[in-house]
Amino acid sequence: MSFVCNDCPRRCGAERGEEKPGGVCASPSLPVAARAAPHFGEEPCISGTRGSGTVFFTGCSLRCVFCQNHDISRGGAGKTVTVARLQDIFKMLRDEGVHNINLVTPSHFARPIAEALAGVSLGIPVAWNSSGYESPETLKMLEGLVQIYMPDFKYMDSRLAARYSSAPDYPERAAEAVLEMYRQRGDFILDEDGMLQSGVLIRHLIMPGETENTKAVIDWVSGVFPPEAVLFSLMCQFTPMPGTEAFPELQKRVTPEENQAMINYMADCGIENGFWQEPDSATGEMIPSFDLTGV
Repeated sequence: MSFVCNDCPRRCGAERGEEKPGGVCASPSLPVAARAAPHFGEEPCISGTRGSGTVFFTGCSLRCVFCQNHDISRGGAGKTVTVARLQDIFKMLRDEGVHNINLVTPSHFARPIAEALAGVSLGIPVAWNSSGYESPETLKMLEGLVQIYMPDFKYMDSRLAARYSSAPDYPERAAEAVLEMYRQRGDFILDEDGMLQSGVLIRHLIMPGETENTKAVIDWVSGVFPPEAVLFSLMCQFTPMPGTEAFPELQKRVTPEENQAMINYMADCGIENGFWQEPDSATGEMIPSFDLTGV
């Protein structure tokens, strides 16, 4: 598989071959994965009691400076896998009893992932766990193959998107992507155990000192979707990461006061189907080891 890639909003036109990395995502055409194992750090409706069968992919087209998974998002650890091997990984995780197959940072491998999903019957939901910086045209490749969409909605402030992700168009592109995800799956569906079976779960990471950005994201979600349409997850797990010394404002965590104010704001805006985190979640303990487990 080799192609000229314009699959993400950057439309960089890079030539990507099976063993030839290219583009902003610095990735070949075949998937590169760093870990495949049950994971318990997601929202309760995803992790449940048996874990989420999570596949962490290497590379990313957004490449945020504060990324907690920077060991893999910037093209480091990982192993190239074929479409057939990816199918085997999905089935292996399913057979371990997980609630779902959770694809983390998968967008730059949408083509081979779509091929893998089209060729296998899993019997459990597949979750697309992404940055939100995606093209609706690329997402259409996944229609009928992905049951749960879990996009980030990082920014409504294009200034922040430009400074931290070199993507000043992020607010517009993320909004387009989320609307396409909702078009495909519609209102969320939980089973009798409270596990998400279908729908959209929008995540937002509060950034230290940037509560106006968070309010703007909440305003967009509450203004676009009725209360029973999507789930919303408000996260305060921002953790200062190595390599961000040039951004002194990122060398601190979200305060308990900021977090509580945003929880209150979410409730005031009528978002009832939401999740939030306690301030003590801002540690590196939930970052898994990208040691090729399961790959």
